[in-house]
Amino acid sequence: MPEVTTHTRTVPLGDGSLELRWAASTDTGRRREVNQDAFLAEYPLFIVADGMGGHLGGEIASASTVDRLRAVVESGAVSTKNIEKALSRAVKDIVAHPETTDEGTGTTLTGLYLETHTEEPHWVTLNIGDSRVYLVRDEEIVQVTTDHSVVQELIAAGRLSPEEAENHPYGNVITRAVGPSDSVKPDYLRLDVLDGDRFVVCSDGLTKELTDFGIRHFLAANADPAAAVDAMMAAALENGGRDNVTIVVLDVARRTA
Repeated sequence: MPEVTTHTRTVPLGDGSLELRWAASTDTGRRREVNQDAFLAEYPLFIVADGMGGHLGGEIASASTVDRLRAVVESGAVSTKNIEKALSRAVKDIVAHPETTDEGTGTTLTGLYLETHTEEPHWVTLNIGDSRVYLVRDEEIVQVTTDHSVVQELIAAGRLSPEEAENHPYGNVITRAVGPSDSVKPDYLRLDVLDGDRFVVCSDGLTKELTDFGIRHFLAANADPAAAVDAMMAAALENGGRDNVTIVVLDVARRTA
């Protein structure tokens, strides 16, 4: 695995500042020949895309989506409106590419960005598909995003328990993706910016191999984001590495003036 590095950024606020620390990594896993995951971890946007589709389709879909969103970051205008414009452009890229003829081609997209152009700064999470954002706050871990999957819909309808869902035959079937035949509007959620928060953004290659408790365990054991990413990646591979694995860990420290 390539070396994982912790990055830092100090964000000035009206009443002080935010100290952000983050690290990210991706791995093909033990059973896949191609890594169809992609990620972007550049302030203020931290996202993971998990591609799907035959041959190179999934890899192209996730890379196109990340490339379009990187351009939004570089423009300095990250917003829900500009994210959706970028996703529409990514869909056109996917449709136009000669290697993406498979109807099932597409990608998940999940993550969060920091919104500072308001009176009070806040996080905005975004999600399409079954990659996830977790938040550890006050030593409790919460899945912030809701999976767009057949299994999650069955759970929500009371027809399946979370325990039954773990081995369900439709466990990999998602109901929304960035792709030719789907809506590109993510679900959004606003979160307060609190000192001590830790976020994990990950593809389902991690959550197939680690429980929420396992993720919290490795975060608690590793204060440095890069060390936490390394530890979770090693555990996911050791537990089987059945899929591509991508992990972003983001730590938040809020300082008052």
